[in-house]
Amino acid sequence: MSRFLTPFATTLPSTVPFTGPETLERRQGQPFRARLGANESLFGPSPKALDAMRAALAGVWMYADPESHDLKHALAAHHGVRPENIVLGGGIDGLLGLLCRLTLESGTLVVTSLGAYPTFNFHVNGFGGDLIRVPYLGNHEDPQALLDAARTTRARLIYLANPDNPMGSHHPARVIEDMLANLPDHALLVLDEAYADLAPDGTIPTILADHPQVIRLRTFSKGYGMAGARVGYAIAAPDLAQAFDKVRDHFGMGRVAQIGALAALKDQVWLEEVRTRITHARHRLAGIASENGLRPLPSATNFVTVDCGRDGDYARAILSEVVARGVFIRMPGVAPLDRCIRISLGDDAALDALAEVLPQAISAAG
Repeated sequence: MSRFLTPFATTLPSTVPFTGPETLERRQGQPFRARLGANESLFGPSPKALDAMRAALAGVWMYADPESHDLKHALAAHHGVRPENIVLGGGIDGLLGLLCRLTLESGTLVVTSLGAYPTFNFHVNGFGGDLIRVPYLGNHEDPQALLDAARTTRARLIYLANPDNPMGSHHPARVIEDMLANLPDHALLVLDEAYADLAPDGTIPTILADHPQVIRLRTFSKGYGMAGARVGYAIAAPDLAQAFDKVRDHFGMGRVAQIGALAALKDQVWLEEVRTRITHARHRLAGIASENGLRPLPSATNFVTVDCGRDGDYARAILSEVVARGVFIRMPGVAPLDRCIRISLGDDAALDALAEVLPQAISAAG
């Protein structure tokens, strides 16, 4: 352990939330046939975004606009808010880290769900916060349990993803709106809407952009198919949004990524095409799971969570056998959610590979 680390840093585990598929490929000595574990969009970004990024490459010698002026104003117009309500950063993960840096100190209490997005927990722990975890209610995060825990403990942050990762479930807008109406005065709702662009009608709540107790997080990684570009944004009250300027990396978002995201945002026709392809893939993947005696759960995202019908050991065995056969998938890490595997939606070639190896994996898992 380096002698230059702080005492607190020495207590942190040397882990990251996810093992990347590239790491697994190096361990196995061969590439995956299908990459269906990271909830990326195999349908890719808008061709117009690709064209814009190719054209921008000649200018990659320049730093990006540190204020992200054009993209920020375009996002504000898209959402009907002011530019002062928009924060831009390196994906939702990067924004979560900055938010924790701004709001947490040693011992600050934070409420989340047991089994919810682990990167948020990673940042909370990294800035000294203490996590309080409440169980899921079936396959859904439990807004009332989150509120009760925050009220009892006087927690500063409440994290909720809608639609949810890793279960793919969602709450209708009225549930989130009711949650906000009953939010204790001391709490900020961290509303992760990474999959909002893919959610069913009636999922996204109506929330005033200047609401002082909520920050909404969005991304270009899912529906827009730009996970590798690392473009995320948040919608928040101006005083909170502008506070990010105190701690952010002012050149943290690349020039090519900014230009690509701006072109992607303008091409809503492509986003609608992606939604159509996701619907087709969702039905096909559900059929593959059902044909193999597994239960696909309803999904509001670009993945389907599949209940394997037993315990976590059985689901892990299936996952291991699928991965060993060249198809990258993942699973929830906490019981009872770990009875499931989670499979990203992809094109027919990727789902063909899954359809081939899944019955073999189930047989080998026993």
